[in-house]
Amino acid sequence: MSENTKVMRAKDVTGALRARTVGPVHTPGDEGHERSRTGIQLMDRHEPDAVVEAATAEDVRAAVTVAAAHGVPVAAQRTGHGHGVGMDEGILVDTRRLSGVRIDPERRTARVEAGATWRDVIEAASPHGLAPLSGSSPDVGVVSYLLGGGLSLLGRRHGYAADHVRSLDLVTPDGKHTRVDERTGPETFWALRGGGSSFGLVTGVEFDLFPVARLYGGGLYLDATDTPDILDLWRRWADDTPEEMTSGVSALRYPDMEGVPDHLRGRPIVQISAAWSGPPERGPALLAPLRSAAPVLMDTLRELPYADSGAVFDDQDDRAGFRGEGLMVRDPGPEALTALLRTVLADRPFMSVVWLRHLGGAMARPPRTPSAVGHRGASHALSALTFTGPDGVDTAGMADLRSEVAGLFADRALGTSSNLSFGPVEAERVRSMYEPATLRRLVELRDRMDPHRRIHTNRPLPPTV
Repeated sequence: MSENTKVMRAKDVTGALRARTVGPVHTPGDEGHERSRTGIQLMDRHEPDAVVEAATAEDVRAAVTVAAAHGVPVAAQRTGHGHGVGMDEGILVDTRRLSGVRIDPERRTARVEAGATWRDVIEAASPHGLAPLSGSSPDVGVVSYLLGGGLSLLGRRHGYAADHVRSLDLVTPDGKHTRVDERTGPETFWALRGGGSSFGLVTGVEFDLFPVARLYGGGLYLDATDTPDILDLWRRWADDTPEEMTSGVSALRYPDMEGVPDHLRGRPIVQISAAWSGPPERGPALLAPLRSAAPVLMDTLRELPYADSGAVFDDQDDRAGFRGEGLMVRDPGPEALTALLRTVLADRPFMSVVWLRHLGGAMARPPRTPSAVGHRGASHALSALTFTGPDGVDTAGMADLRSEVAGLFADRALGTSSNLSFGPVEAERVRSMYEPATLRRLVELRDRMDPHRRIHTNRPLPPTV
């Protein structure tokens, strides 16, 4: 397509959008276009013909309708945490203006708009003594998290967040706006909960809340210099904890440079993060064995309101370029965990974080209403996250590190994690996010709903099974 043709197409698309939407429409070069197309992930930026800052659900429907009429793709984005391959044409729907949250304390539910983050929900639910099944970062968008399954701080107690979705409002690729639940549109309802965003743009969702007002949680920062089996010690401890305990462990070597606290500077660190949602007074005793596992360099464990739950894992949430390999693993053995620690703590640039999250409990049990969430048999989720240099290119050795970490668990990996994979995901890795029967069902539904592949998604389902 010639450059002149692209310009004319973008002009036509923009004009059609402005005639049908309430929210502002941005074109390349506008400040709003630049802001919306990036998000927190600074790599693989979108290059759409136009950006719509949707002010209403009808704006979303208009964007899908215009995209279909002009034969271009359409996508939605709120924060960009799970950003994959950027679009190079079409319409990007920025949902930041659609951030409404409505709490029903009697039914213990929340209904949220497409652009709400978990922080929005937590702040609205906390005054009622209720909590959502939010993840480790409260600044992640609700919708994308739920479409990927949702690994929650309360997951071992209540299951995947997607399993507790009651209904979704969806604009299908043909421009129809509909509400789906287990009675109306059961196949689409099944697919959206864990199967990704290949079936349309979600404008709202209703889900369950739980009576959790406070946690005992935070992090233990341990010196791993003389404890090569510290990851396996954590694994054995976690396996014996009640389902009210969700924990994870990460490993990194802090650089020996100014600005790093002296007690962390140059040291190999294992950070154990824990969230105990049972009686808070039991928390210290449950975590006591970990305090004697290795020298404690920093201890942030405490009783805290659920509104402060983002402090438990203390995720990095600055805008950056990053890549991430996420695996669902069954029963990692001590040898692999010892090798993992040795690999991560080798003399490398300070550009990576590798962590394991303990699963099981309610996440291993089938939900009341079946969903497309895959690999419930996994006992752990593994994430190898690496940051890019200022030029947006992988720093030397970082791609090799991700591959090396994944290779340590090749014989124990059930497949790829949707929520924990960052950057472009090739078709084979998308295939491995689901069991074969689930994948076949998802692809067949996608082919019926979006035969022309108008929906641009971070995790595109393969063309065929």
